[in-house]
Order: sequence, then C-alpha cells, then structure tokens
Amino acid sequence: MIDINGSPCYITRTGYTGEDGFEISVPSEHAVDLTKAILDRGEGKLRLTGLGARDSLRLEAGLCLYGNDMEQDITPVEAGIAWTIGKRRRAEGGFLGAEVILKQLEEGPARRRVGMISAGPPPRSHSEIMDASGNPIGEVTSGGFSPCLKKNIAMGYVKSGNHKTGTELKVSVRGKPYDATVTKMPFVPAKYYKPT
Repeated sequence: MIDINGSPCYITRTGYTGEDGFEISVPSEHAVDLTKAILDRGEGKLRLTGLGARDSLRLEAGLCLYGNDMEQDITPVEAGIAWTIGKRRRAEGGFLGAEVILKQLEEGPARRRVGMISAGPPPRSHSEIMDASGNPIGEVTSGGFSPCLKKNIAMGYVKSGNHKTGTELKVSVRGKPYDATVTKMPFVPAKYYKPT
C-alpha cells in the first residue's frame, strides 16, 4: 500500500489491457480527487478513457474476459491458458476439476478458443461460427473492430480440428455469414518493459 495524493492505494502491474502500465486501486471516496490530481500533473498529455478502449485493447492482446471468454464450464485447456496450471498441480492433481483438466491436457479438449480476423460487420458475443461448408462449430465470445489493425477481430470457441491458424471459417452477423480466418493471438504483439 502506498499513499498517493493523500489516499491509501494499491499499485499493480497486471497488464489486463495488454499495454505496459500500472493500475491504481483507490478507495471510492478518493477516486475523483486522485483522478483530477493525475490529470493536472499530466500537463494536458493525459486523457480519460472508458471500458470501450479497455475492451478493444484486451481483445487485441487476446486476453480473456470472465463472463465472455471464460466461464465456469470452460477449462483453462479449452481457453488456451493451460500455462496457469502449475507443474505440481499437473503432477499431483487433487484440485477442483482435475479429472477433466488433466485428461484434456493429455488427450486435447473437444473445443478450443481461437482468434479470428473477419470480413463484414464486426462479430459480437454469441455470433455463430461455422466451418467453410456452413456447419455450426462454435460461438464468438468477444469481437469488435481493432483500432490498431484496422480490421475486425474476434475470439470464440470452435470444435477441435477447426482451430489451426489459417483455417477458413464463416461468422454469422445478424443472420448473414461472413468470411473469417483463424489467426494467432495476440492479434497485436505486447511491448512490455522487461528489465534485464
């Protein structure tokens, strides 16, 4: 905990937006004063932004949003974040969901989270994903226009076998199919400062 502008704050570097920076957690009764102080000290070089900017940045970074890209019925293996399961847990098991997760690590999951670049309007959550023949194979969990790439990007879950980079798909937006291609994530590479 650190004092900033007379308020007890936590400073973290979680990088949830995919950008290199810091997050400040401040008691709500001090939030407006602290925001004004930071903006004043920014000498006009800082601007406020909202959830739309945060969401486009985290989507470009390929980061999951709980409630969209991760839920209780989605495993870390399906989500492509198996790196969050430590070696000891993999060896010992005994954790909630271990039976399913360890089996998926060994055999592969039935569905996988993928990144896509698409034509037409930006796909949004719950847009249907189809294979090139038009067969339903999954659903978009997050999608929108990428300000950095100037293209529509999305993440979603597809049946395994349709998850390889370069796979041609279709995404339904307002009942009309549009071309999409599976691509690697992050869509925009991170530029984190890493001290040497």
